[in-house]
Amino acid sequence: MALKFHNTLTRSLVPFTPLTAGKVHLYTCGPTVYNRVHIGNLRTFVWEDVLCRALRYLGFETVQVMNLTDIDDKTIRGAIQEGITLKEFTARHVETFFEDLATLNVSPAAHYPRATDHIPEMVEIVKKLTERGHTYESDGSIWFRIASFPSYGKLARVDLSSMQRGARVADDEYEKEDVRDFAVWKGWKEGEPESATWTTELGKGRPGWHLECSAMSMKYLGETLDIHTGAVDNIFPHHENEIAQSEGATGKEFVRYWLHAEHLIVDGEKMAKSKGNFFTVPDLLSRGHSPRAIRYLFLSVPYRQKLNFTFESLAAAASAVARLESLDLRLGERARSTGASAIEDGVEAKISSFQNEFREGLEDDLNTAAALGALFSFVREANADLESGQLSPAGAAAFQRALRGADSVLGVLPKAEAGLLDSEIQAKIDLRQAARKRRDFAAADAIRDELAALGITLEDTPAGVRWRRKS
Repeated sequence: MALKFHNTLTRSLVPFTPLTAGKVHLYTCGPTVYNRVHIGNLRTFVWEDVLCRALRYLGFETVQVMNLTDIDDKTIRGAIQEGITLKEFTARHVETFFEDLATLNVSPAAHYPRATDHIPEMVEIVKKLTERGHTYESDGSIWFRIASFPSYGKLARVDLSSMQRGARVADDEYEKEDVRDFAVWKGWKEGEPESATWTTELGKGRPGWHLECSAMSMKYLGETLDIHTGAVDNIFPHHENEIAQSEGATGKEFVRYWLHAEHLIVDGEKMAKSKGNFFTVPDLLSRGHSPRAIRYLFLSVPYRQKLNFTFESLAAAASAVARLESLDLRLGERARSTGASAIEDGVEAKISSFQNEFREGLEDDLNTAAALGALFSFVREANADLESGQLSPAGAAAFQRALRGADSVLGVLPKAEAGLLDSEIQAKIDLRQAARKRRDFAAADAIRDELAALGITLEDTPAGVRWRRKS
């Protein structure tokens, strides 16, 4: 099977071929940094991480860009309410965003551009749009004229027939019914802070929210992107307006494959603070839930399906992760034991069959449910072989490599288990012992702390130093 994605633009499952063979340029919509992101946001960010990991597993090189929207109506409103600069207000939310990504083992993107660092690029796009006849000035702002772009609405499939010519919407976010001209440059208004205002050849003001992503994506990835992702609520107006701006400025196709993730709901309902079902990662951690279980739950349902978050499903996810970790530990122990060095008959065939099914699941529009189904069939087989007592150390090592290969996509096993080799651990222990003999206790403690950070616990005994990997 060849890799296929459901392209929102065509509403169909289509084969994926990047512009440059073997290399994928993708832009994944990041957060607006006006508060701490909730688990619904993070479901999308984890999916985008799994997408990038899957592409690499399938042999592609990836260049991922994720924006940080640090200027829009919400961030400005928050800065004004707290009486601080825009940068001061957004900085702490950027920090907690990266904390949550690290907690959920999300691999870093190649670039995290901030909108406020790319004002000159946005100004240039507006100038190009003006040269091509797509803009007009009114009320001190510069507006994109939807009527100048005949294919407007092709992504969201909105009906333009009832649109009133010249009607404008100034808010960054609006409802699907508000199909109107939108601001690409917002003129300064009384009461807006200087920290959220720029004086440019377009006048004093700030960029429109939609313009920001067009500028940042094209700066880092070129005028035509392979993949652009986001949640389904980004389709309109945000992504629709991105297409109009970008293609209006360049005359080229902006994005070849649009992928959108469905929402997370809680106990069958939309998440809302007023309902008491609004959760952040720290909320779940404070209740004793594992980050790896949270991540597993997020990726257990294919991205185009709604994910119904319940604490029962989170407990089931924790159980699934425990099964994977238990197998990984048992395989590692068997692989380190003495015994026959050859892989016995049947092991390689089982591994090959699993890897083919796992790959097919990923290639089918990132069907993580199918991939996990293949994985747990493999887990049952590997456990059966272990329990038979006939699995050689070489066979166990081969099974563990296959398990770890799958986890390079899933990211739910402890990192420490894939860390130092036994020989590397022993070498560090020897260095520590040498430091202790020369009474350099600071160096010895530093080595112990380094190993502890990697999940290796040391125990000093009369018979020597024993070590084990933490689960």
